Amino acid sequence: MGLLKKLRSKWRLLTRDVMPLDEFRPKPKLVTKTTPVQKPKFPVIDAHNHLGETFGGGWDKRPLSQLLDRLDEAGVTHYVDLDGGWGEDILHTHLKHFKEGAPERFQIFGGVDWSKWESMGDAFPEWAAGRLKVQKDAGAQGLKIWKPFGLHVRDQKGQLVKVDDARLSPIWETAGELGLPVMIHVADPAAFFDPIDGTNERWEEVGAHPDWAFTSPPFPPFMEIMNGFFNLVKRHKNTTFIGAHVGCYAENLGWVGQMLDECPNYYIDISARLGELGRQPYTARRFFLQYQDRILYGSDMSPDLASYRLSYRLLETDDEYFNYNASEYPMQGRWYAYGLFLPDEVLEKVYRKNAMKVLKL
Repeated sequence: MGLLKKLRSKWRLLTRDVMPLDEFRPKPKLVTKTTPVQKPKFPVIDAHNHLGETFGGGWDKRPLSQLLDRLDEAGVTHYVDLDGGWGEDILHTHLKHFKEGAPERFQIFGGVDWSKWESMGDAFPEWAAGRLKVQKDAGAQGLKIWKPFGLHVRDQKGQLVKVDDARLSPIWETAGELGLPVMIHVADPAAFFDPIDGTNERWEEVGAHPDWAFTSPPFPPFMEIMNGFFNLVKRHKNTTFIGAHVGCYAENLGWVGQMLDECPNYYIDISARLGELGRQPYTARRFFLQYQDRILYGSDMSPDLASYRLSYRLLETDDEYFNYNASEYPMQGRWYAYGLFLPDEVLEKVYRKNAMKVLKL
């Protein structure tokens, strides 16, 4: 009878309905404390965010007073808008709408128009460097390099441009001469470069956004891009670089720390990587303590109150096993986050003091 019972149990297991993974939404039964943080312990400088239609909630088409009220409610005194990097027309629109209306509250970063390389050929790098001077004169206070660099940008011969391509030195050197910090985003989460199969920890996320998959080939391997980034920052010692999203490699804080050790001109921000930091709380806390002078706060979630407050909770509390984003369910990976409970002196540097130095506030 025992064998028959086991066979029947196995048969029920094999013949039951199969639940699609995207319908599996387990609710943790852990009973843990929740510490809401409505305002940060110190005034915040958001060094990585957006305000345009695509990523920032379309605040460029809304009254500026509404945005200022939102930032006041979130405890954010200064805001870096990176959308000027999408094009000089957007740059000028944002300078007029935000910078003219509240010059002390906003910094707008410019960018590089890579599409001109095909028609301009070898003259492109010097031309792009010259545009930085024009953008600064117009009011831009930094340079944003978006992730197509290293993945999609091609030269006049149609060849993919490496991140450390020496031809681009005039751009980086000019940024240094002009005192413009370079916020740079290369690569993306490491799992986006892995095969999109049952072993990929971001399978659901890439499935929802197939254009985020950068499997090699045809794309360069992840570490080829990251090593090129390392070379770029080391080569241009007089230019200040900010590695977006925990230096573009939040999964390996040891590697990011090595780059910080070897490149005194390098800083990182923590934008859009709460999930990565919060799932390694011991390592992340040690990392913040060791590199407390080199880390900038950034949200990358538009001026969203829930996202701000969630980030404050992760940095300030010792809460355990909570959703790291403001959606109903963690969408970047099937894990939860733990608070880092950072000391006040570290929080103040991350929230504010480090950005004041880098952004010359």
